[in-house]
Amino acid sequence: MPSLGFIFADFRVFDVDGFSRRMEQIHRHIRPKLIRLGGQLAPELAGMMRAEFFPHVARHARRTVNPPPETWVAFGTSPRGYKRNAHFALCVSRFGIHARVIVAHEAERRAEMAAKLRDHAGHLAKSFDRTRIERYDAWDFKRMPARAPADRALFETLSEELKKKAGGINVGFGWPVREALALERAELLDAYRELAPLYRVLCAES
Repeated sequence: MPSLGFIFADFRVFDVDGFSRRMEQIHRHIRPKLIRLGGQLAPELAGMMRAEFFPHVARHARRTVNPPPETWVAFGTSPRGYKRNAHFALCVSRFGIHARVIVAHEAERRAEMAAKLRDHAGHLAKSFDRTRIERYDAWDFKRMPARAPADRALFETLSEELKKKAGGINVGFGWPVREALALERAELLDAYRELAPLYRVLCAES
């Protein structure tokens, strides 16, 4: 199976100083690959989750002077955007490639999602079966986040995070650069398949 198409130089883009210079490199080298992968992965996720997904490539705010430490394509169920609902994301940073489930602080029904996570924490722990996942919600971009067991305690903690005024969820799996260079689409889809039980709980109808 072919790799995702990233090369070593793509990950070095995030070492470029300055917002404008880094954005120029992101648009030249990474954005076209995310657009291609977004179009390829959205139908795969749709078949997996039995719901339509629309790819949304990141648009970094130009009002900031800080260059973005990562970029992404998000997969939401609305063609108009993704931040108001739980969504999948394929992210690229200087550390590698990351497959995640995210609930942004702008999302609607966060209190409802928190209650669902609390109620299904034990079931989710069994679904993940001692898998270790990474939390990206407080990532400092100094190193890859440490992996922790996806156990009941984790999902109860994520439930509490969602209750906070600007709380959210950002968890998933990452591949360091050397592994990311050889990462295949099937392996990436397997990661989203592992994250699917969490996504289903967050998006389940009341």
